[in-house]
Formats: sequence, structure tokens, C-alpha cells
Amino acid sequence: MNQQLAGFAATPLVARMENHGRSMLKVAMATGQDLFARTGSIVSYEGFIQYEPNPPAARQAAEQWVTGEGAPVMKCTGDGLLYLADYGADVVVINLNNESLSINGSNVLAFDAHLQWGVEKVKGLAKLAGQGLWNVEVAGTGWVALTSRGTPIVVDCGRGDDETYVDPDALVAWSPNLKVKGKRSFKASSLMGRGSGEAFQMAFSGQGIVVVQPSEDSTDRLRVRG
Repeated sequence: MNQQLAGFAATPLVARMENHGRSMLKVAMATGQDLFARTGSIVSYEGFIQYEPNPPAARQAAEQWVTGEGAPVMKCTGDGLLYLADYGADVVVINLNNESLSINGSNVLAFDAHLQWGVEKVKGLAKLAGQGLWNVEVAGTGWVALTSRGTPIVVDCGRGDDETYVDPDALVAWSPNLKVKGKRSFKASSLMGRGSGEAFQMAFSGQGIVVVQPSEDSTDRLRVRG
């Protein structure tokens, strides 16, 4: 039996964060290298790992968190190996190098605690979405792990002058320096999105990337506050 399961065994770590398969994140924990992770995402760990649900840094951001139900993150500390997952979603690992990324709150799996982060209002959408939409912006040098409902596509918005349009229900993350605006179109209502009536899209322009997942399950996607 051990031989049959050998192909699923953990492999030696070569980085702070790595994928184990498509749907699991492996994190090398060490003293002084704390981690913020989505609450309830721990599936296994080795060594001495402690976690603090709803830590002070998260409570400070909770007032504007996208879900409106408090910040669903916990602080993980200790030494060992930590394994995280989110209901079988694909895991995407990113190593920021003095960079920033704006992430849909429901797609945040984990990030280094030393990174700067906060909840930011998405500019340019207030007229179409009432009080606007909110995302989690992470900046600095360190590791970030996102989830995607299926294998995502990364769209380079700087390839041409045309805008890139994305269904908000399929949006995972984007470069914060991109210009964002909302667009409503009755003609596109049967082409983009699963709802009925008019279609609401997000238009991106400038130099940067947009990460899009092949899923339009809007149960916990970007939400309008209020």
C-alpha cells in the first residue's frame, strides 16, 4: 500500500510556499515568519503550529472587509509544515518583489504577515454599484497564495490600447495600478454573467495583469457594501 501511495507523498520544500498538486498549499513555517491564512483552511500540519483567529490586525480591517462579516483570516505562527486548501479550488502561488496585488477577498488563501495589506475600495465603480466594491490589496516583498475555481488565465492588459472586460463573478485579482471602470450593457446580458437583465462588467486599462477564473459562481464573489 505504501508503494501505491508513494506518488502522493510530500516532496522536499525549496521555497516558502509551494503547491502540492493543484488544490493544496504547502507552507514552510519558522519562528518570526508568521502567516495570515483564511480561517478554516488548515487541512494538516507538522511540527509546532499555533493559530490566532481574528487577530488584532485583521480586526482593524474588518470594518471594511468585503464580506461584511468580519475578517475571515487567522494568524499562524510556529515551526513546521502547514497545509492549506479551500474546498478543492486551484491554488496559485505568487512571490511579490516590491509589488502589489488587488485580490478578491474570497480568493485570498494566505500571505506573509509582514506584507502590507488592507481593504481598499475599487475606484471608478461607485456610480454603477451604489457604495462601490471592495478588495484586499497586498503589497511588499513576500509570498501570497490565491484560489481559483479552475485553472485561471492571466490577461496582460498592456498589450494594446483596447480595454479588457471581465465578469466580476470571474475576477480573482489585478494590478492596482490599472484603471478600472464599470460598464452596464443590456446587449451583453446574455453573453456575460449568469444573471438576467443587464450585464455588469469591469473594464481594465493600462499596464498590468488581470487574473480571471473559469467560474461564475457569484455566491461569495465581490459584494456591494450597504
